[in-house]
Amino acid sequence: MKKPKWVVQKEQDKKVEANLTLWLFGLHAVRDALVNPGREKLKLMVTPNAEVKLADAIAEAGIVPEIIEPRNFRPPIDQNSVHQGAVLEVKPLNWGKLEDVCIGAEAPRVLLLDRVTDPHNVGAILRSAEVLGASAVIGTRHHSAPETGALAKSASGALERQPYLRVRNLADAIRELQAMGYLVLGLDGEAELTIEAAVEGKRDRPVALVLGAEGPGLRAKTRETVDALVRIDASGGFGSLNVSNAAAIALYASRPHG
Repeated sequence: MKKPKWVVQKEQDKKVEANLTLWLFGLHAVRDALVNPGREKLKLMVTPNAEVKLADAIAEAGIVPEIIEPRNFRPPIDQNSVHQGAVLEVKPLNWGKLEDVCIGAEAPRVLLLDRVTDPHNVGAILRSAEVLGASAVIGTRHHSAPETGALAKSASGALERQPYLRVRNLADAIRELQAMGYLVLGLDGEAELTIEAAVEGKRDRPVALVLGAEGPGLRAKTRETVDALVRIDASGGFGSLNVSNAAAIALYASRPHG
């Protein structure tokens, strides 16, 4: 019997995923990946100067670098990338399943991203999530920023420590979180309810905040699935807020001990 197309596609996707590697670049991103025991490291290329700066991390990782003089340093990344003489080929991180990272903390906070595709925005969101103690940042497999060198550089090391999951279907992930007891709030500049009002008396509960891309905002399906639509309590117009700033403010506004 011939396999259905979707089964074949799934098997092909799995194969592609298994062979997927990415190049991290820049001293910060490379150093943090080298000292992350959960990161599978394949190949390190450095200039002599970068090797000196990364000496401790290289020793800790137990990796033998390929040392290349600056004039011959042509790593397989975008020519315009600011690599500072250090690039590292790695496998993407595997943070496990939704429940692995969303259950455990006393009153966890989670960020969900609805089609936020700009790696610089997602990188900045990962930094905020780490600083403000979010359990996870969740995007979708398609229409979200994949793990790349540009994302790692924007995250300034947070990519190695901050769980970043990509799920097949955001509405399903929202329902899963609701089943775990999460209060799921979608950010919308036009909403009546402020974040503070929505979490009033519920700060001890797990809270998930859903943010859409600037411009289109949340998709209809997402808006229908969340528990409530909320806005940031701002004196000016919401439109001027970048999605990464909005994520940081929303996390702060919903913190367990407000």
